[in-house]
Amino acid sequence: MYLKLASNFAALQSRNVGEQIRIASGQAVMPAPASAPHSLPSKSVFMDRAACLEFAIGKIGSVLGEQFAHVDSYPSRVRLPDEPLMLADRIVSVTGTPNSMKSGSCVTEHDVLTNGWYLDSGRLPTCIAVEAGQADLFLSGYLGIDSQTKGNAVYRLLDAIVTFHDHLPVPGDVVKYDISIDGFGQHDDIWLFFFRFESTVNGRPLLSMTKGCAGFFTNAELAKGKGIVLTDAERRPIPGKLPKDWKPLAPFNEPLPLTEGQFAALRAGDLKAAFGPSFESLPFVPETLPSGRMKLVDRILELDPKGGRYGLGRAVGEMDIHPDDWHLICHFPGDNVMPGTLMYECCLHTLRVHLMRMGWVGEKGKVWHEPVPGVASQLKCRGQVLASTKKARYELHIKELGYGADGVPFCIADAFMYSDAKNIVQITDMSVRLSGTTRAEIEALWIKKEKKVLYGPDKILAYSNGNPSEAFGAPYK
Repeated sequence: MYLKLASNFAALQSRNVGEQIRIASGQAVMPAPASAPHSLPSKSVFMDRAACLEFAIGKIGSVLGEQFAHVDSYPSRVRLPDEPLMLADRIVSVTGTPNSMKSGSCVTEHDVLTNGWYLDSGRLPTCIAVEAGQADLFLSGYLGIDSQTKGNAVYRLLDAIVTFHDHLPVPGDVVKYDISIDGFGQHDDIWLFFFRFESTVNGRPLLSMTKGCAGFFTNAELAKGKGIVLTDAERRPIPGKLPKDWKPLAPFNEPLPLTEGQFAALRAGDLKAAFGPSFESLPFVPETLPSGRMKLVDRILELDPKGGRYGLGRAVGEMDIHPDDWHLICHFPGDNVMPGTLMYECCLHTLRVHLMRMGWVGEKGKVWHEPVPGVASQLKCRGQVLASTKKARYELHIKELGYGADGVPFCIADAFMYSDAKNIVQITDMSVRLSGTTRAEIEALWIKKEKKVLYGPDKILAYSNGNPSEAFGAPYK
């Protein structure tokens, strides 16, 4: 809005000067064209989707002008992801001085479409809601990081804390992100920047991302990374948290894996084939896991109802990695690496399988999984999933199970992700709730119906070996 107003003011000033010259000289003089800090599209946005895509896979000079054209000659530069993960539909406005390596901000928007490839239970998934705030990448380039790295270092997310405030968006919603880079710092040859954003839908807070930190690293520096290194305190067993009136649901007492056939049955909605006969009487087709590009778990290696650091459950999932996987090819062009937000979603899907096995299930089209409002989840990334990676493994430790004030089931867990044998991601306080259902509805699914017994063993034996009246009552004395 500032740029638009400045442009209009400059145009008015030009007309005013031109009119004064015309009056003074007695000639008609055309006003000089207005000058503005940036060449804006015809719409009142700084960059439309086409420009964002050009920034992702084309030339930065074509988008930001001659002062950035030299960056296109570097071996690499900071980019937005390619399709389908390019989620910035428009950059509405930008503040900050180009190439200043100072603070700056931008406002972006993402449109949730009816036919969106990522929809999960008809909603924007957790990972996409966070990933769509990806224009910190653009902003770091706009503020000049490529002129410092000369294309010899690549972007990697290090830390972020994410807190949701409301339900996940649905098709028709426009998600707005107000993104700020608070500053840059340098340690030896490594550049870091610190960022945050606030996200809203129709003016309502959706999520906050705070204490974001990302860096630019050479391949040699990335190769030296030791991954997640846990302290003794972080390994020490701690009792988990359950409600005092907690009631176990589906029978689940021993650790088990899911065979390939069982996991395929789960994805198809056949929980009896997946989990056993105790699930055969469900009165609906259940909501399970998304498919297509959002199929992020290939197998479940273990579901342990009493395992994990907190003794409330441990789940282990796995995915095979291929060099042509869509999430590598598009993120980023020329620098293929799995996004940290997608790593989060992989762990979340594994956790959802464990919760289904516990008995937290709901009818397809009526329930959905989403974060618990107000719970801050901390993400630490200390490694990479690359085209050379063979397997990604996800490990979940459930630390709290319960029901909210509205009766909605919720879970809080810690998660780890491995690139082959290396622990590269730590997520503290990952949260998920099964919205659209309540404790009463969940527990009603698992209440055993008592059979009405007319004659039990005692009465039958009394008739057999004793007196008929002991079986049939006084009229038979």
